[in-house]
Parts: sequence; structure tokens; C-alpha cells
Amino acid sequence: MRLYRPVHAVAAPVIRAVWRLEVDGASHVPAGPVIVVANHDSLSDPFFLGAALERPIRFLAKRELWRARVVGRILDGLGGIPVDRRRGDVGAVAAVAHALEGGAAVAIFPQGTVLGPSDRPWQRGAARLALTTGAPLVPVAIVGADVVLRPGTRLPRRARVKVVIGQPMVVERTSPTIPATRELTGRLRESVEALRAS
Repeated sequence: MRLYRPVHAVAAPVIRAVWRLEVDGASHVPAGPVIVVANHDSLSDPFFLGAALERPIRFLAKRELWRARVVGRILDGLGGIPVDRRRGDVGAVAAVAHALEGGAAVAIFPQGTVLGPSDRPWQRGAARLALTTGAPLVPVAIVGADVVLRPGTRLPRRARVKVVIGQPMVVERTSPTIPATRELTGRLRESVEALRAS
């Protein structure tokens, strides 16, 4: 993640100023391993989430972005983790678990894509990883970013964006059964939606 801190130092103040980024609850993100879980309504969501948090975050990103060599190198330097969204990517899950065991903060957008209706289902990967590793889950609501950059939009628009960070959800390390991951994912989604409405 050699590029993360210098890029963050330059980009975060610009993002905060241009989009008048408001951050509530930044102190809720604990030290040590943590999974940050947010809604995903805009292509700009990772930028706002990164600008909102002071500690480095490792993001999951679709593997196709690594096809361009220069982009892939930049993503590697930023700590990006490639994931194949078309199937259960065992390698990506192992990479995230390894990052968490090393004390990293990892961001996951359970909706997986910005395409489709707003009530599209949430994938259970974040819950599965939390149960497997015992890392706490931090629910985050990103509000207003959907106006900034949508699929098919060439240039970002100016809008006021707010990032609301909730209290960490403590997760006991246990077997990630389907019922357990489903229940935890449901609680996560409810927490994020409650933050969006606050």
C-alpha cells in the first residue's frame, strides 16, 4: 500500500472541499482488523469513503480493472484486492482474510454493483469474513454520492455528500453457516439503512 498515504494526503482534502464532504462518526472506526461495510449507489463511493476515513483502507475491486497494466499497478500500490464477481472467488476471500489477520481495514460494498434497483440484494461475503475472522463490522451510509457519478456519466457532478459511520458491530468468531451469514447480513443492511435515514 505504498501509494495509499501520499495519494490520500493529496486527494482527500480536495474531495472534502469540492463536494463539501460531511463526516459523522469517524471515531467509530476502531484500530486493528475491521470490515467497513457501505451502501453502493455511485461509482464515486470508494473515493468518498476513503476521504472520510483517516486510516488506510483496502478495497475490493472487480478483477477486470487489472487488465490495464498501469491501472493494475496503481491499484496494487493502493492495496486493492481483485475479486471475480461472477463466482465465489476463493482467492479474494483468502486475500481479505489475510489482510484482516494483519490488522488491516477492508471496505466491502455488499451490493457489489451500482447497477439495478436500489433494493437489490446484499451479498453475504462481509458477514462470512467477519464470522470467519472475528473482525468487527462497521456500517457506513454514503448519502448524496448517487448524484455525483452514475454509470454512463462521463464527468462527476458537484453535490453535497455525507458519510455517516455507525458503531462497530462486534462479531464472535464462529463457523460462517448460511443462516448465520444471512442473519448478520440482514442486521448490517438494517444498520446502514438506519444511518441513511438519520
